[in-house]
Amino acid sequence: MTSATPPTGTGALAKREARLAWTLLAPTIISVSLVVILPLLAIFWISFKPFTLSDLRPPAPVVRESLRGSGDDLRIEYRLRNSSQDIAIDGVTVRDVLPDGVMPLGDVAAPCALTGQELFCDFGTLEGGQRERIRVPVAVDGDPDAFEDLVEGSEPTVTGSGPSVLTNFEFSLENFARVFDGDEFWGVLWVTLFYTVFGTIGALVMGLFAALLLNKSFKGQGFIRGLYLFPYVAPVIAVAFTWVTLFDPFSGSANALLVQMGLSSEPINFFGERPLALIMVTVFEIWRYFPLSFLFILARMQSIDSSMYEAADMDGASPFQKFWLLSIPQLLGILSVLFLLRFIWTFNKFDDIFLLTGGNAGTRTLTVNVYEQAFAVSNIGAGAAVAVVILLCLITFSLVFFKFISREEGL
Repeated sequence: MTSATPPTGTGALAKREARLAWTLLAPTIISVSLVVILPLLAIFWISFKPFTLSDLRPPAPVVRESLRGSGDDLRIEYRLRNSSQDIAIDGVTVRDVLPDGVMPLGDVAAPCALTGQELFCDFGTLEGGQRERIRVPVAVDGDPDAFEDLVEGSEPTVTGSGPSVLTNFEFSLENFARVFDGDEFWGVLWVTLFYTVFGTIGALVMGLFAALLLNKSFKGQGFIRGLYLFPYVAPVIAVAFTWVTLFDPFSGSANALLVQMGLSSEPINFFGERPLALIMVTVFEIWRYFPLSFLFILARMQSIDSSMYEAADMDGASPFQKFWLLSIPQLLGILSVLFLLRFIWTFNKFDDIFLLTGGNAGTRTLTVNVYEQAFAVSNIGAGAAVAVVILLCLITFSLVFFKFISREEGL
């Protein structure tokens, strides 16, 4: 007697269901892909283009019109310039119609020409940084001061366009050379790693101990849990301002307490001295974000079967043995996930450090460096290059994590 053989392959109904599922998911997949992929492509594109904030606007001809002189030397002057110092503009023309009551006298210099009240100039190509001045001798029918606003209020028509450094296909490694030049980058990278590693581990350890404390039922347990969540749910600008005020070297309560207790002979500038400022921002990171670890760890601990602990009690296991041999193996999975998430989030953290120290006193991380390069120095390309370095660092960490650590935890 032969056994029945299950059908192989994919049937017509299964194919139709698969097509329907992909059709329904397609808008979501496309939307998420655009939200994630397009900004990444833009950052990569910009990182290979050495340009500043002023270069974001394509080069264009700029003209200013004014009425100058007096008497027989009365004239209208047009000052034309290229907004870019490096890029040429093609097809530059200036056209203007003189207001009523303003009469041109004589001819104008080439490449301009007057036809009645209409002025037309064809400059062709305007080189980077090039400036031109057009003088039109005129006479006015009345008081020249009355015509000044009238002349300057009439905007001449200007044409001309140049290539945008943002959209052309010229690429350079200048931004990355600037990022890796000297010891500055490696110092910033070390600060970032110190802040990220110790901030992540500290938040996990503190969250673990908080979960152990609140894993037992007692009166007021709900209130304590809510109190533990305060650092995480409070607005970052409020808690950062509170910390800066609390540890202020002149009016802070912490310094006043240390001096009165005789622990310090003079006030300490907690957020203004190296390496204390880096330690303080790391402690702030631990304090602010341990509640997230606390919530996940506590939820996992409460799902562990209590019969294991009862059997360990019967075998005479100590509290430390139960914690190390029973709790920790059960928590390794959630601890691994939390370590991955907190490492990525802390590595990308900007607002906490910027609000506490502004990146001064040895607390300048890669994310603060992105802000300084892109906006403080106005070098958008260098800021994008640092952002690409951050992305590559996080991709490397994620690959190592999933290859070695997550495999051991079954993730």
